[in-house]
Amino acid sequence: MLGAMGLKEFLEKTASSDPVPGGGSIAAMSGATAAALTEMVANLTIGKKKYVEVEEEMKEVASKANELREKLIGDIDRDAASFNKVMDAFKLPKETDEEKAARTEAIQACTKEAALVPLEVAKEAFNMMGIIEAVVEKGNSNAVTDGAVAAMMARTAVLSALWNVKINLSSIKDEAFVAEVSQEVKELEEKVQVREKEILSKVVL
Repeated sequence: MLGAMGLKEFLEKTASSDPVPGGGSIAAMSGATAAALTEMVANLTIGKKKYVEVEEEMKEVASKANELREKLIGDIDRDAASFNKVMDAFKLPKETDEEKAARTEAIQACTKEAALVPLEVAKEAFNMMGIIEAVVEKGNSNAVTDGAVAAMMARTAVLSALWNVKINLSSIKDEAFVAEVSQEVKELEEKVQVREKEILSKVVL
């Protein structure tokens, strides 16, 4: 399980000639890191007299960030698994016409899944922007830069996951599927950069 590895081991495996974990898993890890920082800022706010008015909100933020962190850690392995399924599909026999057809169908199905996993990661990371904004605006001011880094890591998670979506779309023959997902990709790319700028503009040092 990649998500359960120690950091040094995980990075060594990433650096190896093994294609997994790759960019999709790293995108998920970036999202999990953003969630962890968001949770930290919320926890640094809870219990402080100065922030008693936002304590309940920060508890909700911490809970949501924890949920997202765990989900994104799981996505590290989901992304690697989806890539491995594509590779396995390419290894299917192709001696007869029936085998060729079955192999092509399997490759296409697995490639669609390999596109949808990072798309889900991108959506999860983008949806995190709301709670990141909350900790930047209302959280412990001594940790506001940690909230800023969370915003940047979430942005990176979204954009890097979407690159993995796009490279898979280039191999998919289902034009309707490609058109629909491409539109989602375009919208997320635009929205996340706007949201990051909005959040960073609220960082007061």
